[in-house]
Amino acid sequence: MALTQAESHPPPPATRSGAGNRALVAGAVAGAVLLMGAAVLLWVQNGPAVFFETVAAGFAACF
Repeated sequence: MALTQAESHPPPPATRSGAGNRALVAGAVAGAVLLMGAAVLLWVQNGPAVFFETVAAGFAACF
């Protein structure tokens, strides 16, 4: 007895809904915009030299 197409392959696993994907993308975009805004604010307040020193000090503190 031969198996039909439906019997030989199990159904695909459940995936995120469209609304869940949109919320995830919207959150990622909002986070990126927030980080860019903070970077621009530091640049405007401190100038490029101090900005780069601040970023370098932050990386050094983390790693």
